[in-house]
This record gives sequence, structure tokens and C-alpha cells, in this order.
Amino acid sequence: MEVITRFPPSPTGYLHIGGARTALFSWLYARKHGGRFVLRIEDTDRERSSQESVQAILDGMGWLGLDYDDGPYFQTQRMNRYREVIDQLLHAGQAYHCYCTREELDVLREAQRARGDKPRYDGRCRQRTQPRDEILPVVRFKNPRDGNVVIDDLVKGRIIISNSELDDLIIARSDGTPTYNLTVVVDDMDMGITHVIRGDDHINNTPRQINILEALCAERPRYAHVPMILGADGKRLSKRHGAVGVMQYRDDGYLPQAVLNYLVRLGWSHGDQEIFTRQEMFDLFDISDVQRGSAVFNPEKLLWLNYEYIKAAKAADLRDHARWHFENAGINIDEQANWKEVILVNQQRSKTLLELVDRSLFFFRDIDGYDAKSVKKHFKGQAGEVLVELRAQLGPLDPWTAENIHRRLHQLAERRSIGLGKIAQPLRIAVAGVAVSPPIDETLAILGKEAVMGRIDAAVNYINTLP
Repeated sequence: MEVITRFPPSPTGYLHIGGARTALFSWLYARKHGGRFVLRIEDTDRERSSQESVQAILDGMGWLGLDYDDGPYFQTQRMNRYREVIDQLLHAGQAYHCYCTREELDVLREAQRARGDKPRYDGRCRQRTQPRDEILPVVRFKNPRDGNVVIDDLVKGRIIISNSELDDLIIARSDGTPTYNLTVVVDDMDMGITHVIRGDDHINNTPRQINILEALCAERPRYAHVPMILGADGKRLSKRHGAVGVMQYRDDGYLPQAVLNYLVRLGWSHGDQEIFTRQEMFDLFDISDVQRGSAVFNPEKLLWLNYEYIKAAKAADLRDHARWHFENAGINIDEQANWKEVILVNQQRSKTLLELVDRSLFFFRDIDGYDAKSVKKHFKGQAGEVLVELRAQLGPLDPWTAENIHRRLHQLAERRSIGLGKIAQPLRIAVAGVAVSPPIDETLAILGKEAVMGRIDAAVNYINTLP
């Protein structure tokens, strides 16, 4: 049997972390078993669905590298098929028209609550054969009243639900549009889905969907209900916990590999291993190993993973991932002859690509000013004289290498009987605009002699204007 999984997001917003993890688990399971992964857009909520949200989902999947084999399918393009199945169930006596008004259902539920019963539809239209004037009916599925639905869940284990606990759910609204539990069943059936991996907030839907599948004489898929992701406060994950749309992580300078690695570890583990290559995910992941308890989202852990991935990355890969960020800063990284040296000198110090880009900008363009706090602390006393003498020492230097620069800086410190910091810090501000940079000798070597000389001159002129 070929394994076929699916990811069916609703395009009513961005691709969030919980949805991305579900997509990842479904994708990994299909890839591990040499199967197929289907992308299905559940866009029947026309008021809330938007093309912008569809694009956000596709962008998020693409950025994470979650390639799909079939789709994207859109439910709004399958309405005739849903109506066909609804008619099939009606003609087989497995569904019926319900003419109850909203007011009548409200009275029913209030009476049930007053008795301490669970509010639900009581099936009063099950045997109705005549319509009611001026009332457009909904269509309800005739759920079995006896027996149990047994689900051997791949994560939760055996789940047993009595049919007596389930009411006759609506499968078509009064305007004829199908409801979620009908469309998802028809889609899973038609697309041959063998494994449904989704959040455990869908457990209540599963027995209803199984009963519809059996009414249609369709083979049921295997189910795996993954626990929800929680914030550190034990509540369902939301923006206040730092959870945002997947593409926001790209905007914030995260590598897609780091985000995938973090997602796969939200509820799944393989011993004490923390970092996994994509191939290791394929080889080691199994949905049955997902823990039954909820996972807790930890932004600090994600940031740590991102830092580890940045440190281990090849310079060319970091350039490619950071290209978009450089472009946002007005830099065409591909036109910079020293891009590799700049990335290598900064990658061990940068937790995000944004940090990497920010630390790199002064290498690629003239600085437009000096940090006020740094100026107050380091552009004082003999700083101007030091820079003038340093320029005279560095000007004739040949070859222009970090080793030779390092030697000249130490010689000047010894001659002036001052600490190296008294030289390095004013110099650092002169060339970078701030008091923080990679090692000063490497920084000057990468900048090049011409740029360094020009920036020292500009800093000396600036210092001479200070009171």
C-alpha cells in the first residue's frame, strides 16, 4: 500500500507554527515510506478566505522546503463533487433534510441543559417526509445510534467513542454549501489518503468522519492526533508566546533548516539528539514516537538552534539565505568582492541573519555617522593623535594582511605605553561607526587599505570638531 498523507490548511491567515509542524510530520511520514504528500486548501469559508492567505501558505511551505507531490487542490473547485455525495447519502437514506428553525433548536438545547444533559440535536426530523413551508432545510447525516467507533490512533493509542454520544451533524447548510466534516471525508476518500496526521483538537471530528466514510463504503485512513503546542504558561500557543507566522521567522533572520529542526523536536525525540539533518529526519522520524503530552514552545531554544545552524553553515549558503535581507538593506551581496570574508568573520557571532547583515553593512558601504555613546567614551583624550599616528604607520604597510596590521597596532601600543584597547576602540569606531566589530586586524584587512585610510581621515576631522 502506498502511503499518502495530506496537509489541508484553511486560507484564513498565515501558516502558523502549529500548522507548519503538522505539515512537517505529514511530509516526513510520506517521505520516510516513499509515499506521496498532498497539499489541499480548505477554502470553503469564503468570507474569511483570501488569496493573500493562500499565498502566505504556499510561501511558508516553499521556504521550509516542504514540497508536495499533488496539489494544491482547492475545495471551492470541488463543490459539484460534494453535492453529488450529499445526494448519494440522501438517496441511500443515510442523510435527511432537517427543517428545524434556529429558535426551535435554541429551545431544545436550553431544555437539555436544564435537565443536565449534553446539548445536541435529538433527531426529531429523522423520519420527517414532508417539508415545512418557507423553511430551507439543512442536510444532516444519519449517524448510527448503536455501537462504538474504535480508533487505533498512532499517537494516542486506542480511542473508543460510543455512537450514542454523537448527534446527527449537519453536512450541508440551508444554502446547499457543504460543511467541513463532509468535505474532508470526500477529499480524503477521493485522494486515497491513507494516514491523517493532525492536531488533537480534531479528535471529536474523527468518529463522525469515520461514520460518514463507512456509510460511503470507503476505507478509513489511519489517524494520528498530535498534541497541541503550548506556551510556557501552559496555555494554547499564540502570538503573546512569541509564535508568529512562518514567514515572520524568515523576516526575523532564521534559517529554514533551524525552524524545521525545532518543529520536528516539538513533541518528538530521538534519544538526546538535538540537531538533525534533513536525511536524519527522513530516516529516524516515526509518527508513533510522537509523545502524547503537549509540547511547549520555547523561543530561546529556537534562537539557540538558529545560532548553531549559522555557525555550521557554509559561507555560500549563508549568503544565499541572507541575500533577501541584504537587498532590504540596499546591498547587492553578489556584487561585493569580499562577501565571503565578511560572512566568515561574522557568522560565529551572529544568532540570526539579521544580526549577520547588520554587522556586515559597514564593510560594504560608507558609514554615515558615529554611535554617540561610543564617541563620548572613546573619541576623547589622545584618540585623535593616536589615529593620526596609526594612519602614518599603516599607510606604507605592504602586504595589507591581518598579521601585519596586528603587528603595527601592538608596536604603536608599546611605543605609546598604552593598552591596545586605547588604539583599537577609537580605530574601530572610525572604520565601523560603533565600538563593536570583529577582531580589529581582520576588520581592517577585509575593508582594504583605501577604505581604512579614508575612514581614519574622516574620523580625525570629526574629532577635531568636538568641543
